[in-house]
Amino acid sequence: MSNISDTPPEAIQQNINALTTDLAAKIPSKKLDQNLLIATWNIRHFGNLTREWYSGDGDSPKRDLHSLLCIAEILKRFDIIAIQEVKSNLRALRDTLKYLGNYWSLILTDVTAGAPGNGERIAYIFDTRRVQLSGLACELVVPEEQLNAIEGDALRKQFARTPYAVSFKSNQHTFILVTAHILYAKNTAARIPELKAIAGWLAEWTSNLNAYHQDMIVLGDFNINVRGDLLDQSFLSEGLYVPPQLQDPSVTRSIFNETKYYDQLAWFRDVSTNKELTMQFINGGNYDFLPFALSNRNLSKRSLSYMISDHYPLWAEFKI
Repeated sequence: MSNISDTPPEAIQQNINALTTDLAAKIPSKKLDQNLLIATWNIRHFGNLTREWYSGDGDSPKRDLHSLLCIAEILKRFDIIAIQEVKSNLRALRDTLKYLGNYWSLILTDVTAGAPGNGERIAYIFDTRRVQLSGLACELVVPEEQLNAIEGDALRKQFARTPYAVSFKSNQHTFILVTAHILYAKNTAARIPELKAIAGWLAEWTSNLNAYHQDMIVLGDFNINVRGDLLDQSFLSEGLYVPPQLQDPSVTRSIFNETKYYDQLAWFRDVSTNKELTMQFINGGNYDFLPFALSNRNLSKRSLSYMISDHYPLWAEFKI
């Protein structure tokens, strides 16, 4: 058995060096007291780990130390990352933090019970040199009396995976991140109630946040099929705003299908209702890891999706 802290084989180190060089060219650098880099990433089945540099045919899971190094190198480019599909087994997440070092920390939910929850957690990992917790951590629950008040296909039950809100502080600026992993259903209409519910809940909640001078950003995997469809309209129905840079067709979410619009980073900007984000958005995009991550191993996309992910990370840079 190998450990994440061991020196990797030369071929793996060369691969990581190439990945790091590409990341430096495509992701903004961290600038002290000037910018904040926030990301969201659905890391497929982020749970157990085979603690070998190269997993073999008989190993389960296929995710190994090489793939975990690639994931960690991507994560370390950002200040805070909301991660979806963290499983009950935390081996891969804990090894990632060990590799990132003592300045990195995490906060996460318990496992979501029940079949729709898929045994998942939601987590934030963050660089404590740049960001600190500021007090609030809660799961969002729609009050029972509001469940039937949602127009159209009302949400008749709570979220399959409860959205998770945590407040952070960076350079004396306080903000709240709300991350979610919306129910995936083959019948896409079944996703609409959750999207409407979270949009409506956040709109009401954000109206009260301005009394505390706190910004709010929602991010995560919302399982929206394509830009402009009914799922997208439901998500944006209460005034959530996705900047043009993240709506560009070149900013893809799925490694299998460029039209998918699953992952989002959004906020409110309605000045008349005091919901405007006070942090200045600079730029954003995705990161396509396919050309470099595990590129020396001749893997199919399907195999790579289980070792890295089937989603690209989505990021935004803000001025603080």
